[in-house]
Amino acid sequence: MRALGIILAGGNSNRMRELSNKRAVAAMPIAGSFRSIDFALSSMTNSHIQKVAVLTQYNARSLNEHLNSSKWWDFGRKQGGLFVFSPTVTVGNSWWYRGTADAIYQNLSWLKNSHEPYVVIASGDGVYKLDFNKVLEYHIAKRADVTVVCTEAKQVEDISRFGVLKMNEDCRIEEFEEKPMMARSNVISTGIYVIRRRQLIEMIERCAQEGRYDFVNDVLIRYKNLKRIYGYKIDTYWSNIASVEDYYRTNMDFLKPEVRKYFFEEYPGVYSKIDDLPPAKYNPGSCVKNSLVASGCIINGYVENSILFKTAYVGNNCVIKNSIILNDVYLGDNTHIENCIVESRDTIRANSYHCGEDGIKIVVEKNERYAI
Repeated sequence: MRALGIILAGGNSNRMRELSNKRAVAAMPIAGSFRSIDFALSSMTNSHIQKVAVLTQYNARSLNEHLNSSKWWDFGRKQGGLFVFSPTVTVGNSWWYRGTADAIYQNLSWLKNSHEPYVVIASGDGVYKLDFNKVLEYHIAKRADVTVVCTEAKQVEDISRFGVLKMNEDCRIEEFEEKPMMARSNVISTGIYVIRRRQLIEMIERCAQEGRYDFVNDVLIRYKNLKRIYGYKIDTYWSNIASVEDYYRTNMDFLKPEVRKYFFEEYPGVYSKIDDLPPAKYNPGSCVKNSLVASGCIINGYVENSILFKTAYVGNNCVIKNSIILNDVYLGDNTHIENCIVESRDTIRANSYHCGEDGIKIVVEKNERYAI
């Protein structure tokens, strides 16, 4: 493909509450065995984008560890590869990334040294599958300066959290508002953009000269009447996990057969870093209904409508309902967990009771087991 990829994975979201204290949002576990960034990386490799840069910053240790080898997404080639860029102190700059445009600007030499004519920019907190070849073909056919991938928001979503856009009959964007108080459209940006590489360099350099740091506000919105900016609407599954409620809902969507079939059975697939773990073990007396159980788990209790990530242990007479149990959690005997997200590496004492009655409860114990 005649494009290179940039994944913006350096931000933090306060709406993730305690879940983002240990990891970047792009490193959040999804569907038992995946991370959020896997979906963007998989879409790029499936679209034959061979050169991808991931821009990390906030709580990047877990994310960097996940990205320590490009072989899982087949980027390890003589041409291209997977590049992970964190803020670097230089003679002329000692800033952290001050925004998405500034993150690209601080790594502009990578863009200048590349030869691909187009750039695909994506966020690391989206769950989707997308053929970027079709987006690029659309971009070229429309002779667009920038193409924004968009979708219609669901009724349950708070549209004011997204970039809301309005297009004419030719799909050219006429209005673009970032997180408006009152949305006049239900078409939202997915945070995926296609732009010509030389034009991106020119726009980013101008933003830096004027002290502007945000890609959406200072490039897309500012140039919407000067450049040919088009929308490419998708109607397939797309979800953003920038809040606890969205994270919980997205994981629970994978309990639906049609969602699992779309991501795990239909071509192309979704790829992730593989751990050498034994299959899940269900001991006598255990009962599991409508749940996803990852490798390495040991189940002794009752699990219903829940997702258990790798190496979770469920003790005797435990009851888990409508919950997400993250990696390496130990649940003591007679524990009841309902409508909760249990943070990774927690040890829940026996006879504990946790129930989210007014929303999703995040269970964080202060007795973590650390492992390198």
